Amino acid sequence: MQKSENVKGKIQGRIVAFRTGPRTQKTNEYILNFPGITTPNHAARLIGRKVACTVGKRTIKGKIVGQHGKSGMVRARFRKGLPGLLGTPVEIVG
Repeated sequence: MQKSENVKGKIQGRIVAFRTGPRTQKTNEYILNFPGITTPNHAARLIGRKVACTVGKRTIKGKIVGQHGKSGMVRARFRKGLPGLLGTPVEIVG
């Protein structure tokens, strides 16, 4: 992770996918990808941090709850499911 990406603790990322299982899809958990986060060690540092997604006038907040795979992706859980917004930017806010 470069220092320029961690200015004031805000890092921009994108929603990549829903968290899915063999037969189910968890509609309030998403897989997030942040540029510059490419290893599981970098991703582990993000666990527990708050994320926000702005949809129109609303800001939906969630929390990073775990890693996903070995390429630096993370899982985030939101209180309400986001309305089909794969590819939407998210931001770490806390």
